[in-house]
Amino acid sequence: MADLARRLLEAHARDDRAALVALYEEAANCSNDLDAACFYLTHAWVFALDVGHTAADALYDKLHGLGRA
Repeated sequence: MADLARRLLEAHARDDRAALVALYEEAANCSNDLDAACFYLTHAWVFALDVGHTAADALYDKLHGLGRA
């Protein structure tokens, strides 16, 4: 998880929002805690909406399926 945290910080520093979509989704997939996973999925979804990423609908569907949308 330390490597993922480093990559997230680097993507934020570059303002690479497309990378942040993938990285936050990766963080969600790595999490063993539902609340944390949904926190990361929400971030992925917001960044996806911001850049018009094709993953936005799928991220929303995941959040909705978890009762978090």
